[in-house]
Amino acid sequence: MIVTLTPNPSIDRTISVDQLQHGEVHRATDSRIDPGGKGINVARALTANGTAALAVLPTGGPEGHLMTDLLDRAGTAYTAVPISGTTRMNIAIIEPDGTTTKVNEPGPTLSPEEVEALVGAVDAALPGAQWLVGSGSLAPGLGDDIYATLVARGHAAGLLVAIDSSGAPLAAAMPAHPDLIKPNHEELEELVGRSLPTLGDVYAAALDLIDGGVGTVVVSLGRHGAVAVTADGIAHASGHIDRPVSTVGAGDSLLAGYLHAVCRGATPTEALANGVAWGSAAVSLPGSRMPTPEDVAAIPVTSTSDPDLAMVLTN
Repeated sequence: MIVTLTPNPSIDRTISVDQLQHGEVHRATDSRIDPGGKGINVARALTANGTAALAVLPTGGPEGHLMTDLLDRAGTAYTAVPISGTTRMNIAIIEPDGTTTKVNEPGPTLSPEEVEALVGAVDAALPGAQWLVGSGSLAPGLGDDIYATLVARGHAAGLLVAIDSSGAPLAAAMPAHPDLIKPNHEELEELVGRSLPTLGDVYAAALDLIDGGVGTVVVSLGRHGAVAVTADGIAHASGHIDRPVSTVGAGDSLLAGYLHAVCRGATPTEALANGVAWGSAAVSLPGSRMPTPEDVAAIPVTSTSDPDLAMVLTN
């Protein structure tokens, strides 16, 4: 089983329009709502593809009730920690070419007692699990050290721990030596404090982090695919989709697909190819819908353990 913590979950409302124009009234061509937040997305994707997962999250207010209702409908196992605030709602506006404009609410402020209850719920979920995943931004009231605490508690319980965040919370987790981190290109540049214009630069930065105690660095590179770096080398994979629909949740699907494969004994190269297939499949789906095995099977993926390190990474 894989346990995920989403410190700042959201209801994701996705609205499709023909073309977004600033200051204008738009008529939506479609809309949907999904349970959101990076760790929740990881758990939803794993569940849809046959890997047991449990999402731990704080919930409150009318949106909190909607969140648990949506998770129930999706068949995703969860532990909801009650809070006095209201679960946030995020808006994504999607244009026909897949361009996504997001408006994210900050989320409710958690009291010290609520933070303690949230961490306690994670501790209670760990027996029998293989991986613990901490994902996403932090709700107000959570210190930047929450993911470092998560790594320490996971390791103490004998689990492997993956962190998918950015900025100060990700940087604070590094001294705790997570077993896997999954930044995107920009987040990796922020973490190491320098520009990384080529695949070779990304590889060197990842090796620096591994030298510092991180186990595996998986980096999503947008249209350039993704890489997985371990002390033994680098793997690169890219998937092909005919028509992008929404990028929301694609990185979460990538991480879920990678962990799904690792739990079944896959090598990093094999796990990355699976993760890229899941992430690419998510891009071909509306809103933050997570891919099913049928969606994943439709994605052709190219992978190699000997990529061109001179590849220039453009936006």
